[in-house]
Formats: sequence, structure tokens, C-alpha cells
Amino acid sequence: MTDTFFEESARYLRDVYLPRLAAALETLPTEDVWWRPHPEAISFGTILSHLEGNVRQWVLSGLGGQPDERDRASEFSAEVGPDGRALLARLEATVEQACGVLAGLREQDLERSFTIQGFETTGWSAVYHVVEHFSWHTGQATWIAKARAGAGHGLAFYDEARINAARNE
Repeated sequence: MTDTFFEESARYLRDVYLPRLAAALETLPTEDVWWRPHPEAISFGTILSHLEGNVRQWVLSGLGGQPDERDRASEFSAEVGPDGRALLARLEATVEQACGVLAGLREQDLERSFTIQGFETTGWSAVYHVVEHFSWHTGQATWIAKARAGAGHGLAFYDEARINAARNE
């Protein structure tokens, strides 16, 4: 059971959410990577940077034992930065490393207690946190891309006709 949990967690991060972020980035006008509707909101670039920091801190450092060198505040304060492709490449590399950590975990690691980002958590909760957090921000990034690209954005992750046909069978 735990192998399936680790495999599914890695699959969602690497094979579901990363491709969605890549598709959203392709849809987003290049000049809008760091766009924010107002100073209290986050940009697409902020999301990519923040996800990379979160995965690195919670999985590579928290569960994998690597040094925690994250500067979370800088993820949110940046108003400009690398282009979207560079940010996505860094996130992809971090997710690949995280998938390696997940593949090396065992059931007893899920039961262990960890302190990550100042929170007491278990391995189970840490993995759930990362996958859920990634999902949440993937949705935000997708919304930004759709809003900035306009009505003809063409960004969709599901075949609505097939889903509706299956439901009506």
C-alpha cells in the first residue's frame, strides 16, 4: 500500500501537475509571468518559485534530510525574476529529485515525526501537504494564464464530451 501511495504522490507531482503548469505557461503571454492584479496578489512567476521552494523544503529537506536553505519570504516579495521557462525548469528538476526521495521512503517513514517549516508533522501529512499544496497553486496558475490569455485561451485538461458521454451511459 505505501509503495502505491509514494508512486501516486510522485505521479501527481510529475505527470499531472507539472504538465498542467507547462501548458498554462505556454498559454500565458510571456510578458505576464510576473503580472499581479494588485500588490497583495501573487503572480504566475511567484507560484512557480514558491512551489519549487515548498517541494525542496518539505520533501528534499524535511523528508530527505538535505539542508534547508529556503528563503520563503523572497518567493513572495519578488516582483520580477527569471522567465517562466527557467522557473519551470528549476521546478521540474526539484520535483524529479523529490520523486527520488519519495521512491526511497518506506512505511516507517510515514509514521515518523518531522519538524518542517516549524510544524510538527508526520511523513504521511508532509506528503499530503506537498501534493495538495501543489494542486492548489496549479489551479491558481491556470486561472492566471486563462485570464491573461483571454477568451480564446484554449487551455483545458479534460475532454468534456467524453466525460459527459460516460456520465450519460
